Amino acid sequence: MNLQQQQSVLTIAMLAAFADGAKDDTEREEIRRIAQSLAAEGNMPDLPRLYQDVLLRRTSLESAAAALQDPTHRQLAYEMAVCVCDVDGRQTPTEREFLAHLKQTLQLGSAATDAFDQEEQALLNALDSATATTATKPGLPVPVPVPAAAPSGPSAAAVQRDAELDKSILNYALLNGALELLPQSWASMAIIPLQIKMVHAIGLAHGVELDRGHIKEFIAAAGVGMASQYVEQFGRKLLGGLLGKVAGKTLGNIGQAATGMAFSFATTYALGQVAKRYYAGGRVMSTAMLRESFQDMLGPAKQLQTEYLPQIRQKAATLDAGQIMSMVRGA
Repeated sequence: MNLQQQQSVLTIAMLAAFADGAKDDTEREEIRRIAQSLAAEGNMPDLPRLYQDVLLRRTSLESAAAALQDPTHRQLAYEMAVCVCDVDGRQTPTEREFLAHLKQTLQLGSAATDAFDQEEQALLNALDSATATTATKPGLPVPVPVPAAAPSGPSAAAVQRDAELDKSILNYALLNGALELLPQSWASMAIIPLQIKMVHAIGLAHGVELDRGHIKEFIAAAGVGMASQYVEQFGRKLLGGLLGKVAGKTLGNIGQAATGMAFSFATTYALGQVAKRYYAGGRVMSTAMLRESFQDMLGPAKQLQTEYLPQIRQKAATLDAGQIMSMVRGA
């Protein structure tokens, strides 16, 4: 993809992020920050202006689509938009209307989109039951609730629980970092469901049964915008060239992926550590404190992702669609 085509795909992703009309100022500010971050890291100097064009409606779906002549680029734009609309659950009527208009504008028939739509629906069905039970896969241990530690110090059981949680958080981070390295656009849809499962398991370890709504509120309070997280993942994939073989669904050149491509490792690791502190401390942290804790943890997490990049690459090379669906379901 050339620069104009990359910007067109990201324009469509941003239009999808705002399609439901419900994005608040925090989400908009996060997408603005992402646009600036991607512009600084890659060869996309007009991204902040692109964001403003979308927000102020100085651009349109039709103009963005017109720059995409290659059928695989059009398919990629559609897939990204679907993923962004699916990020917070089932699509709203407004989002479905947006996607139907997008599909028509991109001149995509069912032959081009059926396979992806089936994968997307299968993942959404798995997502619906993502927090029904805690994960039981090897390497993602089911934590056992233990009583609060006595004032004299943590009990042996509490120490063991924390060690098991640290191991589980690292495994989730490695897995999500690997998912971001895959070329299939829908693979990134599994990242947030797995983050939800991780937080659910951490809460349960501290005797708190969490529903999906509460977990999503916690993630948002920590400053991890759902739609904006997908926009950032897609932007990094575009800049890294990992989405260059969408039609063939083959693994991208992860051996040459930059450390920054493992962005979701750092986000997941930091989120898990903040969740562990939050539920261990009786859920008394304010939103401001949650957000500050997440930002404080993000720096060390990014350093860790450099250390674990070989493991992330190795895991990405072995993942397939069946494994991803199974992990989201917790089977």
